[in-house]
Amino acid sequence: MNKQQRHSVFNATGITFLLVTFVFFHPMNSQAQKQTSFCGMLEYKISVRDTALRSLFPDNSMLIYTNDTILRVENFTSQLGKQVVIRHMEMQKSYLLLDTPIGKYKIRTDETATDTVKTERKFSFKKKLFKTQIVGRKANRMLVSHPEFETPIEFLYFKKIPSRYSTFYSEMPGLPVRFSVPTADGIIDYELVKMNEYTPNRDLFGVPSDYQLVTFDEFLDKFISSKSNSQE
Repeated sequence: MNKQQRHSVFNATGITFLLVTFVFFHPMNSQAQKQTSFCGMLEYKISVRDTALRSLFPDNSMLIYTNDTILRVENFTSQLGKQVVIRHMEMQKSYLLLDTPIGKYKIRTDETATDTVKTERKFSFKKKLFKTQIVGRKANRMLVSHPEFETPIEFLYFKKIPSRYSTFYSEMPGLPVRFSVPTADGIIDYELVKMNEYTPNRDLFGVPSDYQLVTFDEFLDKFISSKSNSQE
């Protein structure tokens, strides 16, 4: 089975990686000098915009922990179990940790070798006047267009916090706190629901030794094989 076939079979299972953290990274924007660093936890609610799909993709959450140098991003899906990304922001290197029913795996990535420019160019951003509030803080507004959006969608962001702590849209002039992401399964909405500032335990940012190191394609082969065996 070639690479394209493996991805086709994987997609056919109805499984979506909600951690699209290997996309949308860019160098820190020019606003950074006016912004303050952040250490702590961010919790986002994840939901499918199309209400007809919510029975297939129920609401989920994404947790982000940071010590201002490393990010830990947590998601959970019923098909793949817990997914964690450990990302060193300065080195632009990551590990995707997958704690699945078929075992524990880690996938290493080098973001400096990933070409995301073509994906980014599809978005256009237009600032809006006036502010609104989210989790008790003032947020700036921005109108974002994309070919997959039927109409422009309003995004919210914290201007005083760098966008580098987000897993998406790091070209924005601040931390995205309400935004939408086009995917193969439709538009996914993210909204910040909790924000705690503190110094997380450094153990959160370690890469466990009991996870097997594999490539993404090797993991797909293992996952698809386990699905095939269970259906026999």
